[in-house]
Amino acid sequence: MKTVNIIRSWAAALLIFSSTFSADAKKPRELWLGADISGTTHDEARGVYSTDTLGNQRENTQLMKDYGMNAVRLRVWVNPRGGWSGKEDVLEMARRAKALGMEIMIDFHYSDWWADPEKQNPPAAWKDYDLDEMKAALADHTASTLSYLKDNGIDVKWVQVGNETRNGFLWPLGKIDVNDMSNIANYAALTTAGYDAVKSVYPDADIIVHIDNGFDNPTYETIFDGLKANGGKWDIIGMSVYPYWAIKYDHEPDAASTLRDAIANIRKLHDRYDCDIMIVETGVDSSKPDEGLEFMNSLFDAVLNDAGGACTGVFYWAPESFLTLCPDGTFEGYALGAFQNRRPTSILNSYPRAVRLFNSPD
Repeated sequence: MKTVNIIRSWAAALLIFSSTFSADAKKPRELWLGADISGTTHDEARGVYSTDTLGNQRENTQLMKDYGMNAVRLRVWVNPRGGWSGKEDVLEMARRAKALGMEIMIDFHYSDWWADPEKQNPPAAWKDYDLDEMKAALADHTASTLSYLKDNGIDVKWVQVGNETRNGFLWPLGKIDVNDMSNIANYAALTTAGYDAVKSVYPDADIIVHIDNGFDNPTYETIFDGLKANGGKWDIIGMSVYPYWAIKYDHEPDAASTLRDAIANIRKLHDRYDCDIMIVETGVDSSKPDEGLEFMNSLFDAVLNDAGGACTGVFYWAPESFLTLCPDGTFEGYALGAFQNRRPTSILNSYPRAVRLFNSPD
Protein backbone atom coordinates (compact mmCIF):
# COMPACT_ATOMS: atom_id res chain seq x y z
CA MET A 1 0.00 0.00 0.00
CA LYS A 2 3.04 2.27 -0.04
CA THR A 3 2.17 3.77 -3.42
CA VAL A 4 -1.41 4.47 -2.36
CA ASN A 5 -0.22 6.17 0.81
CA ILE A 6 2.20 8.35 -1.13
CA ILE A 7 -0.57 9.45 -3.49
CA ARG A 8 -2.89 10.17 -0.58
CA SER A 9 -0.18 12.19 1.15
CA TRP A 10 0.13 14.31 -1.98
CA ALA A 11 -3.61 14.95 -1.94
CA ALA A 12 -3.69 15.68 1.79
CA ALA A 13 -0.90 18.22 1.48
CA LEU A 14 -2.54 20.22 -1.30
CA LEU A 15 -3.82 23.73 -0.79
CA ILE A 16 -7.26 24.64 -2.08
CA PHE A 17 -6.88 24.97 -5.84
CA SER A 18 -9.24 27.87 -6.24
CA SER A 19 -7.07 30.24 -4.22
CA THR A 20 -6.41 33.58 -5.88
CA PHE A 21 -3.01 34.44 -7.27
CA SER A 22 -1.70 37.99 -7.37
CA ALA A 23 2.08 37.61 -7.42
CA ASP A 24 2.25 35.98 -10.86
CA ALA A 25 -0.20 37.24 -13.46
CA LYS A 26 0.73 34.39 -15.81
CA LYS A 27 -0.93 31.83 -13.58
CA PRO A 28 -4.70 31.36 -13.74
CA ARG A 29 -6.56 32.58 -10.68
CA GLU A 30 -7.81 29.03 -10.13
CA LEU A 31 -6.96 25.63 -11.55
CA TRP A 32 -9.55 22.89 -11.82
CA LEU A 33 -8.03 19.48 -12.38
CA GLY A 34 -10.47 16.78 -13.30
CA ALA A 35 -11.57 13.88 -15.41
CA ASP A 36 -14.63 12.67 -17.24
CA ILE A 37 -15.37 9.44 -15.39
CA SER A 38 -18.95 9.02 -16.62
CA GLY A 39 -18.45 5.35 -17.48
CA THR A 40 -17.51 4.29 -13.94
CA THR A 41 -20.86 2.82 -12.88
CA HIS A 42 -21.34 0.99 -16.17
CA ASP A 43 -17.89 -0.53 -15.79
CA GLU A 44 -18.68 -1.61 -12.25
CA ALA A 45 -21.91 -3.28 -13.40
CA ARG A 46 -19.82 -5.33 -15.82
CA GLY A 47 -17.32 -6.25 -13.10
CA VAL A 48 -14.64 -3.88 -14.37
CA TYR A 49 -12.94 -1.93 -11.58
CA SER A 50 -9.97 0.41 -11.47
CA THR A 51 -6.97 -0.60 -9.42
CA ASP A 52 -3.99 1.27 -8.04
CA THR A 53 -0.47 0.69 -9.31
CA LEU A 54 -0.15 -2.35 -7.01
CA GLY A 55 -3.31 -3.96 -8.35
CA ASN A 56 -5.54 -3.16 -5.37
CA GLN A 57 -9.16 -2.57 -6.41
CA ARG A 58 -10.17 1.07 -6.02
CA GLU A 59 -13.32 3.10 -6.48
CA ASN A 60 -12.59 5.32 -9.45
CA THR A 61 -13.75 8.66 -8.06
CA GLN A 62 -11.61 8.22 -4.94
CA LEU A 63 -8.63 7.16 -7.04
CA MET A 64 -8.87 10.33 -9.13
CA LYS A 65 -9.12 12.38 -5.93
CA ASP A 66 -6.01 10.65 -4.60
CA TYR A 67 -4.12 11.79 -7.69
CA GLY A 68 -4.99 15.38 -6.84
CA MET A 69 -8.07 15.99 -8.95
CA ASN A 70 -10.69 18.33 -7.56
CA ALA A 71 -13.47 17.99 -10.14
CA VAL A 72 -15.35 15.47 -12.25
CA ARG A 73 -17.18 15.76 -15.57
CA LEU A 74 -20.35 13.71 -16.10
CA ARG A 75 -22.20 13.30 -19.40
CA VAL A 76 -25.98 13.19 -19.73
CA TRP A 77 -27.90 11.28 -22.40
CA VAL A 78 -31.64 11.75 -22.86
CA ASN A 79 -33.10 8.22 -23.08
CA PRO A 80 -30.00 6.04 -22.92
CA ARG A 81 -29.70 2.28 -23.22
CA GLY A 82 -29.79 0.66 -19.82
CA GLY A 83 -30.09 4.04 -18.13
CA TRP A 84 -26.33 4.66 -18.23
CA SER A 85 -25.63 8.42 -18.18
CA GLY A 86 -29.31 9.06 -17.55
CA LYS A 87 -30.19 11.35 -14.68
CA GLU A 88 -30.29 8.62 -12.02
CA ASP A 89 -26.87 7.33 -13.03
CA VAL A 90 -25.48 10.87 -13.11
CA LEU A 91 -26.83 11.46 -9.60
CA GLU A 92 -25.01 8.39 -8.31
CA MET A 93 -21.69 9.67 -9.67
CA ALA A 94 -22.40 13.22 -8.51
CA ARG A 95 -23.01 11.95 -4.98
CA ARG A 96 -19.63 10.22 -4.98
CA ALA A 97 -17.94 13.42 -6.12
CA LYS A 98 -19.77 15.53 -3.56
CA ALA A 99 -18.76 13.19 -0.74
CA LEU A 100 -15.13 13.79 -1.71
CA GLY A 101 -15.48 17.56 -1.96
CA MET A 102 -15.05 17.56 -5.75
CA GLU A 103 -16.76 20.08 -8.04
CA ILE A 104 -19.09 18.84 -10.78
CA MET A 105 -19.36 19.59 -14.50
CA ILE A 106 -22.44 18.33 -16.34
CA ASP A 107 -22.05 17.64 -20.06
CA PHE A 108 -25.37 17.54 -21.98
CA HIS A 109 -25.02 15.58 -25.23
CA TYR A 110 -28.67 16.16 -26.24
CA SER A 111 -28.78 12.69 -27.73
CA ASP A 112 -29.66 9.19 -26.59
CA TRP A 113 -26.04 8.13 -27.18
CA TRP A 114 -22.69 9.60 -28.13
CA ALA A 115 -22.63 13.08 -29.64
CA ASP A 116 -19.45 14.42 -31.26
CA PRO A 117 -18.44 16.26 -34.47
CA GLU A 118 -19.25 13.20 -36.59
CA LYS A 119 -22.70 12.55 -35.13
CA GLN A 120 -25.18 14.81 -33.36
CA ASN A 121 -28.33 12.74 -33.55
CA PRO A 122 -31.38 14.12 -31.76
CA PRO A 123 -33.05 11.85 -29.21
CA ALA A 124 -35.46 9.50 -30.94
CA ALA A 125 -38.38 11.16 -29.18
CA TRP A 126 -37.42 14.55 -30.62
CA LYS A 127 -36.50 13.61 -34.18
CA ASP A 128 -39.49 15.22 -35.91
CA TYR A 129 -39.54 18.46 -33.89
CA ASP A 130 -39.41 21.88 -35.50
CA LEU A 131 -37.13 24.56 -34.08
CA ASP A 132 -39.55 25.87 -31.45
CA GLU A 133 -40.40 22.35 -30.30
CA MET A 134 -36.71 21.42 -30.19
CA LYS A 135 -35.84 24.49 -28.11
CA ALA A 136 -38.62 23.65 -25.68
CA ALA A 137 -37.56 20.00 -25.39
CA LEU A 138 -33.93 20.95 -24.90
CA ALA A 139 -34.83 23.49 -22.22
CA ASP A 140 -37.15 21.08 -20.41
CA HIS A 141 -34.60 18.23 -20.46
CA THR A 142 -31.86 20.56 -19.24
CA ALA A 143 -33.89 22.13 -16.44
CA SER A 144 -35.53 18.91 -15.29
CA THR A 145 -32.23 17.02 -15.12
CA LEU A 146 -30.51 19.80 -13.21
CA SER A 147 -33.52 20.25 -10.90
CA TYR A 148 -33.35 16.53 -10.11
CA LEU A 149 -29.71 16.92 -9.12
CA LYS A 150 -30.37 20.10 -7.14
CA ASP A 151 -33.35 18.54 -5.31
CA ASN A 152 -31.01 15.73 -4.27
CA GLY A 153 -28.48 18.12 -2.76
CA ILE A 154 -26.02 18.38 -5.64
CA ASP A 155 -24.27 21.63 -6.50
CA VAL A 156 -23.19 22.00 -10.13
CA LYS A 157 -20.39 24.41 -10.99
CA TRP A 158 -20.30 24.11 -14.79
CA VAL A 159 -22.70 22.91 -17.48
CA GLN A 160 -21.91 22.13 -21.10
CA VAL A 161 -24.65 22.94 -23.59
CA GLY A 162 -23.69 20.33 -26.16
CA ASN A 163 -20.63 18.16 -26.61
CA GLU A 164 -17.98 18.98 -29.23
CA THR A 165 -20.38 21.07 -31.30
CA ARG A 166 -17.98 22.20 -34.03
CA ASN A 167 -20.56 21.01 -36.56
CA GLY A 168 -23.49 22.07 -34.43
CA PHE A 169 -25.86 19.75 -32.60
CA LEU A 170 -29.39 18.34 -32.82
CA TRP A 171 -29.01 17.75 -36.55
CA PRO A 172 -30.29 18.84 -38.96
CA LEU A 173 -31.92 21.81 -37.19
CA GLY A 174 -28.75 22.88 -35.38
CA LYS A 175 -26.18 21.69 -37.92
CA ILE A 176 -23.48 24.16 -38.97
CA ASP A 177 -20.42 24.09 -41.18
CA VAL A 178 -17.57 26.55 -40.78
CA ASN A 179 -17.52 26.91 -44.56
CA ASP A 180 -21.26 27.63 -44.66
CA MET A 181 -22.65 29.34 -41.57
CA SER A 182 -26.12 29.90 -43.03
CA ASN A 183 -27.67 27.85 -40.21
CA ILE A 184 -25.85 29.60 -37.38
CA ALA A 185 -29.03 31.31 -36.13
CA ASN A 186 -30.57 27.93 -35.26
CA TYR A 187 -27.38 26.79 -33.54
CA ALA A 188 -27.32 30.00 -31.51
CA ALA A 189 -31.02 29.72 -30.62
CA LEU A 190 -30.60 26.17 -29.34
CA THR A 191 -27.49 27.12 -27.40
CA THR A 192 -29.26 30.04 -25.78
CA ALA A 193 -32.25 27.85 -24.88
CA GLY A 194 -29.86 25.59 -23.00
CA TYR A 195 -28.06 28.53 -21.39
CA ASP A 196 -31.28 30.04 -20.06
CA ALA A 197 -32.50 26.67 -18.80
CA VAL A 198 -29.31 26.13 -16.82
CA LYS A 199 -29.48 29.58 -15.25
CA SER A 200 -33.10 28.96 -14.21
CA VAL A 201 -31.90 26.16 -11.92
CA TYR A 202 -28.29 27.07 -11.10
CA PRO A 203 -27.96 30.85 -11.56
CA ASP A 204 -24.30 30.81 -10.59
CA ALA A 205 -23.24 27.92 -12.80
CA ASP A 206 -20.91 28.71 -15.71
CA ILE A 207 -22.16 27.54 -19.10
CA ILE A 208 -19.63 26.06 -21.50
CA VAL A 209 -19.80 25.81 -25.27
CA HIS A 210 -17.41 23.01 -26.22
CA ILE A 211 -15.56 22.66 -29.53
CA ASP A 212 -12.95 20.04 -30.50
CA ASN A 213 -9.64 20.68 -32.30
CA GLY A 214 -8.33 23.17 -29.76
CA PHE A 215 -5.45 24.08 -32.06
CA ASP A 216 -7.78 25.51 -34.76
CA ASN A 217 -8.22 29.21 -34.01
CA PRO A 218 -9.99 30.17 -37.26
CA THR A 219 -12.75 27.63 -36.63
CA TYR A 220 -13.26 28.83 -33.06
CA GLU A 221 -13.48 32.45 -34.11
CA THR A 222 -15.91 31.66 -36.93
CA ILE A 223 -18.23 29.77 -34.57
CA PHE A 224 -18.07 32.12 -31.61
CA ASP A 225 -18.34 35.22 -33.77
CA GLY A 226 -21.43 33.62 -35.29
CA LEU A 227 -22.88 32.79 -31.90
CA LYS A 228 -22.28 36.30 -30.65
CA ALA A 229 -23.83 37.90 -33.74
CA ASN A 230 -26.95 35.77 -33.31
CA GLY A 231 -27.57 36.21 -29.61
CA GLY A 232 -25.82 33.04 -28.51
CA LYS A 233 -24.72 33.03 -24.87
CA TRP A 234 -21.89 31.31 -23.03
CA ASP A 235 -19.64 31.94 -20.02
CA ILE A 236 -16.64 29.71 -20.78
CA ILE A 237 -15.21 28.30 -24.00
CA GLY A 238 -14.44 24.60 -23.69
CA MET A 239 -12.00 22.82 -25.95
CA SER A 240 -10.66 19.36 -26.67
CA VAL A 241 -6.90 18.96 -27.07
CA TYR A 242 -5.84 15.54 -28.36
CA PRO A 243 -2.44 15.37 -30.05
CA TYR A 244 -3.19 11.78 -31.11
CA TRP A 245 -6.11 12.82 -33.33
CA ALA A 246 -4.48 16.03 -34.51
CA ILE A 247 -1.53 14.03 -35.83
CA LYS A 248 -3.62 11.13 -37.16
CA TYR A 249 -5.73 13.42 -39.34
CA ASP A 250 -2.76 15.53 -40.49
CA HIS A 251 -3.91 18.68 -38.73
CA GLU A 252 -0.63 18.97 -36.84
CA PRO A 253 2.83 17.47 -37.40
CA ASP A 254 3.47 16.52 -33.77
CA ALA A 255 2.32 16.86 -30.18
CA ALA A 256 4.44 19.93 -29.49
CA SER A 257 2.83 21.82 -32.37
CA THR A 258 -0.64 20.75 -31.23
CA LEU A 259 0.02 22.14 -27.77
CA ARG A 260 1.67 25.33 -29.03
CA ASP A 261 -1.28 26.14 -31.29
CA ALA A 262 -3.86 25.28 -28.62
CA ILE A 263 -2.22 27.62 -26.10
CA ALA A 264 -2.01 30.38 -28.71
CA ASN A 265 -5.71 29.81 -29.43
CA ILE A 266 -6.55 30.07 -25.73
CA ARG A 267 -4.85 33.45 -25.50
CA LYS A 268 -6.54 34.75 -28.65
CA LEU A 269 -9.99 33.59 -27.57
CA HIS A 270 -9.58 35.15 -24.15
CA ASP A 271 -8.61 38.47 -25.69
CA ARG A 272 -11.38 38.37 -28.31
CA TYR A 273 -14.30 37.29 -26.11
CA ASP A 274 -13.15 38.27 -22.62
CA CYS A 275 -13.97 34.87 -21.13
CA ASP A 276 -12.11 32.00 -19.52
CA ILE A 277 -11.16 28.85 -21.40
CA MET A 278 -11.15 25.28 -20.11
CA ILE A 279 -9.65 22.17 -21.66
CA VAL A 280 -12.60 19.93 -20.96
CA GLU A 281 -11.16 16.94 -22.81
CA THR A 282 -7.64 15.72 -23.32
CA GLY A 283 -5.89 12.36 -23.49
CA VAL A 284 -2.70 10.74 -24.69
CA ASP A 285 -1.61 7.34 -25.99
CA SER A 286 -1.39 5.10 -22.93
CA SER A 287 0.67 2.50 -24.82
CA LYS A 288 3.51 5.05 -24.53
CA PRO A 289 3.10 6.34 -20.98
CA ASP A 290 6.48 8.07 -20.77
CA GLU A 291 5.68 10.13 -23.85
CA GLY A 292 2.18 10.72 -22.52
CA LEU A 293 3.52 11.97 -19.20
CA GLU A 294 5.89 14.29 -21.02
CA PHE A 295 3.00 15.80 -23.00
CA MET A 296 0.75 16.20 -19.97
CA ASN A 297 3.57 17.85 -18.02
CA SER A 298 4.14 20.19 -20.94
CA LEU A 299 0.43 20.93 -21.15
CA PHE A 300 0.22 21.88 -17.48
CA ASP A 301 3.41 23.96 -17.74
CA ALA A 302 1.91 25.84 -20.68
CA VAL A 303 -1.44 26.36 -18.95
CA LEU A 304 0.32 27.78 -15.90
CA ASN A 305 2.99 29.84 -17.62
CA ASP A 306 2.06 30.56 -21.23
CA ALA A 307 -1.74 30.91 -21.42
CA GLY A 308 -1.86 34.35 -19.83
CA GLY A 309 -4.02 33.11 -16.97
CA ALA A 310 -6.88 32.37 -19.37
CA CYS A 311 -7.13 28.59 -18.93
CA THR A 312 -8.72 27.63 -15.63
CA GLY A 313 -9.11 23.87 -15.97
CA VAL A 314 -7.89 20.63 -17.54
CA PHE A 315 -10.05 17.49 -17.66
CA TYR A 316 -8.75 14.11 -18.86
CA TRP A 317 -11.30 12.02 -20.74
CA ALA A 318 -11.91 8.56 -19.24
CA PRO A 319 -8.47 8.06 -17.71
CA GLU A 320 -9.63 4.76 -16.22
CA SER A 321 -10.06 3.32 -19.73
CA PHE A 322 -7.28 0.84 -20.19
CA LEU A 323 -5.24 -0.95 -22.79
CA THR A 324 -4.59 -4.65 -22.32
CA LEU A 325 -1.14 -5.94 -23.26
CA CYS A 326 -1.56 -9.07 -25.35
CA PRO A 327 0.92 -12.01 -25.42
CA ASP A 328 2.17 -10.94 -28.85
CA GLY A 329 3.14 -7.50 -27.52
CA THR A 330 0.24 -5.64 -29.08
CA PHE A 331 -2.46 -3.72 -27.19
CA GLU A 332 -6.23 -3.98 -27.18
CA GLY A 333 -8.66 -1.37 -25.88
CA TYR A 334 -9.15 2.38 -25.89
CA ALA A 335 -5.82 3.99 -26.68
CA LEU A 336 -6.24 7.38 -24.99
CA GLY A 337 -7.00 6.45 -21.41
CA ALA A 338 -4.27 6.50 -18.78
CA PHE A 339 -4.26 2.86 -17.62
CA GLN A 340 -2.73 -0.40 -18.77
CA ASN A 341 -4.18 -3.70 -17.57
CA ARG A 342 -6.51 -1.75 -15.25
CA ARG A 343 -3.58 -0.08 -13.45
CA PRO A 344 -2.66 3.61 -13.67
CA THR A 345 0.34 4.49 -15.78
CA SER A 346 2.75 7.32 -15.07
CA ILE A 347 0.54 9.63 -17.16
CA LEU A 348 -1.54 10.46 -14.10
CA ASN A 349 1.54 11.60 -12.19
CA SER A 350 1.19 14.85 -14.12
CA TYR A 351 -1.73 15.83 -11.90
CA PRO A 352 -0.04 15.99 -8.48
CA ARG A 353 2.88 17.71 -10.20
CA ALA A 354 0.49 20.32 -11.63
CA VAL A 355 -0.94 20.95 -8.17
CA ARG A 356 2.50 21.52 -6.71
CA LEU A 357 3.40 23.92 -9.52
CA PHE A 358 0.14 25.81 -9.19
CA ASN A 359 0.64 26.27 -5.46
CA SER A 360 4.34 27.15 -5.68
CA PRO A 361 5.21 30.83 -5.10
CA ASP A 362 7.45 31.05 -8.18
